[in-house]
This record gives sequence, structure tokens and C-alpha cells, in this order.
Amino acid sequence: MSFIKRLNQKASKSSGWKHWPGLIEAYRELLPVSTNTPIITLQEGGTPLIPVKTISNLIGKGVSVYVKYDGLNPTGSFKDRGMTMAISKAKEEGCEAVICASTGNTSASAAAYARRGGMRAYVLIPDGYVAQGKLAQALVYGAEVLAIKGNFDKALDIVQEISKNYPVTLVNSVNPYRIEGQKTAAFEIIDALGDAPEWLCIPMGNAGNITAYWKGFEEYKNLGKSQTLPRMMGFQAEGSAPLIYNKIIENPETIATAIRIGNPVNKINALNAKTKSKGSFLAVTDEEIIKAYKLLGDQEGIFCEPASAASIAGLLKRKEEVPKNANIVCVLTGNGLKDPDCAINNNDASFHSNLDPSLKTVAKKMGF
Repeated sequence: MSFIKRLNQKASKSSGWKHWPGLIEAYRELLPVSTNTPIITLQEGGTPLIPVKTISNLIGKGVSVYVKYDGLNPTGSFKDRGMTMAISKAKEEGCEAVICASTGNTSASAAAYARRGGMRAYVLIPDGYVAQGKLAQALVYGAEVLAIKGNFDKALDIVQEISKNYPVTLVNSVNPYRIEGQKTAAFEIIDALGDAPEWLCIPMGNAGNITAYWKGFEEYKNLGKSQTLPRMMGFQAEGSAPLIYNKIIENPETIATAIRIGNPVNKINALNAKTKSKGSFLAVTDEEIIKAYKLLGDQEGIFCEPASAASIAGLLKRKEEVPKNANIVCVLTGNGLKDPDCAINNNDASFHSNLDPSLKTVAKKMGF
């Protein structure tokens, strides 16, 4: 039964929920939770699958392109899907503190859900390499932020060692419960389309999300809820593309800070998803990312963070390979408000300042 049918069925009962309950309750039977699991939720999940006609028209061939806009999760990124599971299970196990390394989104999500669950949150970030919107979130949510001289990969090494030696739970994507929560996005796509899309285009940083999506697509197909599986089309920024160049990138660089990771911990799982799905990985330049970023905002009214636009940039780069009449889903992992500096520095809008406060001046500037 699709989610929509279950939603209507539950809503028709006076004792049932009448709004989206969060992804754990929506997909409880497919997640490793029990009656003993305290559900720590901000009603994450249930994000829209939005048709983007401008992109569809650029591809042509009767193709329908949609974006799965996970930037509309509570803390503005897909990380909330995994964090509701990771924090709920940590709470079940009696954990009092969690820790993560982050380029920004994980720290915001971990901090929010940890505080929601009454736990302390410690986050390690690469000093000077986290977008201001994301850092602001972690601070407001009450995390203890530790900025190190080094990149994300060094921060991840440190938190992994800390979690082995001290009583704190690691909530990066090496935590299997993160993957369990994130796989629900694949369920939602199939529930919305009635089957899996032909292609799933996705940005890749630490590669936990492509791992989770593939797990979700496989599970739903095995349950008979879809007839097909998608090709997993993963995209990385050219300056931070270890999965494309098959080597560790010691000093990754890209404007897409959320995927500025040189040694993804989920490398093997991501490559497995590519192989099993007959998918493909490709690098996109920062210029291509920004072009797609601006296209989504200017033509579709969708404001995503730069890393999210890598999925659109990659699709456009591979448009000649797209099969006719295909359904294509591009994952938008984060909200554009995460990185306001990028938006201010990369747009084609008109901004008129220091105008006289008169009707004549304003009307003339408007072209009347």
C-alpha cells in the first residue's frame, strides 16, 4: 500500500494521525525500532517530489525530471532522515552524548536531534570551511563546536577514535542507523511515482546517501512495492572527486562545501550501488554546479545549497545518455539558506541600492 493510501486510511480514523508523523512512524515496519525505542523526531521526511519542467525541456525526449527536495527537512537537509534514527537508537541505549565530524549539515542535524532527545552534542568541523548558515544552526541548537586545523577527513578520524575510547556515540554515516533512516527517501519516491525512476541522480560526499537510497530501492523492490530499480548516477565536484578518480584527495576543494570530502567512508557501498544498478559516477566542475544552482533558482523557484545542484549539473552533462520517456529524480540534499554567501555572490538578479525614496525614482528604476 502506498504512503498516500495509508495516510488517507489513518486520517479516516479518529484515533489515527492526521498529519505527517515523521519517517519512523510512517515506515516503522521497515525500520529497526521496537516498542522500547524512544522516537526522537521533528517530523522529518515526507519531503516533496517536485517536477522541474525547465530541466525536463533541456533534456527533451519526453523525459520527466523531478527533484526530491530534502532541503525542506526540519534542519534544512537530508541528514535529518538518518539522525532521527541514530539519535532514537542512541537514546534507547542510554547514551548521554553524541559526536560527529561535519562539513556543516551533519553538525546542525546532530545538534538539533541530540538536544531534542536531552543529550549533549559535540561537533568537530574544519575551521573556516563550514558555511555560516550551518555553523549558526549548530550553535543555536546548543552544540559544543570544536573547529580543528584540518579538513573533514581528519575530523572524522578524530571522532571515530573518541567514540571508541570515551562514552559518546558517533552519529556520522558510519553509524548504520543513519543509513536506515536515509533509505526512507527511496520509499517516498516510489510511493509518489508508483515505481522507481529510471535514473536517480545524487551528489556524493561521504557517500552515505547513495548507499542509503540504493538500500531503500532494493528493499522496496523485494517487498513488491516497485517493479524496477533505478540506475544510480552519482556526482562529485571535480576538486573533490575521490570516487571518480579512485584515489584519496588530500586537499579537496570545491564551492560545494557539503561534498568537500576527500576520503569517503562509504566508498565500498557506493561503488557496490553503482555496479549493481549499472550506474555511473562523474565529476562536475564548480562552474557547472553554479550554473545548475542558478537555473533552479531563477527558472524553477527552488533554492538549494550548491552541493545539491551537483545532481542537476551531472544530469545535464549526461543528457545525451538519458533514455526516452524516462522518469528522472535528482536529489537536492540541502536548503539554499544554508549558504547565503554563495547566493549573494552567484546570481543574475538586479540589485539597486541607495535610491531616493520617491515614487518617481522607484517607478523609473522599474522601467515605467
